[in-house]
Amino acid sequence: MDGRGAYLPDATEGVTRVQDLPKARVVCRSRNYRRRSCPQCGHPSYRDRVVRRTLHDLGDLQSGRPVDLQVTYSQHRCSNCRIYFNADMTDLALPKVHYTHRVVSMAVRLVVEDGLPYRAACWHLWRDHRVFVPFATIQNWVEAGGKKG
Repeated sequence: MDGRGAYLPDATEGVTRVQDLPKARVVCRSRNYRRRSCPQCGHPSYRDRVVRRTLHDLGDLQSGRPVDLQVTYSQHRCSNCRIYFNADMTDLALPKVHYTHRVVSMAVRLVVEDGLPYRAACWHLWRDHRVFVPFATIQNWVEAGGKKG
């Protein structure tokens, strides 16, 4: 038998601590630019420094490991406005969010469309997509988007 249709138990079932979960596979992305135009005045602004941000994405099911996007981005300073701004990363995730748009939409879809409770959606995301999202975070996402039902 070649293994198709064979039941393979989840190696992480019964794990109670986040520290015991498999280590994530890191994928590097870059949003590092020498110059960007200021969002307020449009003046070309040079890079002031380079910063790194980690985003959790839907996992790799072949290896059974989560995927983390490590985004290197540039921070710029406008000499006219005297403001600091970051290179645009809204295609990957919203500002100050630790998860990509794909994870957020998947979690909200599980609760709203499939009608799963928050804790069950948390487990489903780990089991089927290898991304750990606390159920309270899923609850905040759903309530920000509207009512559960």
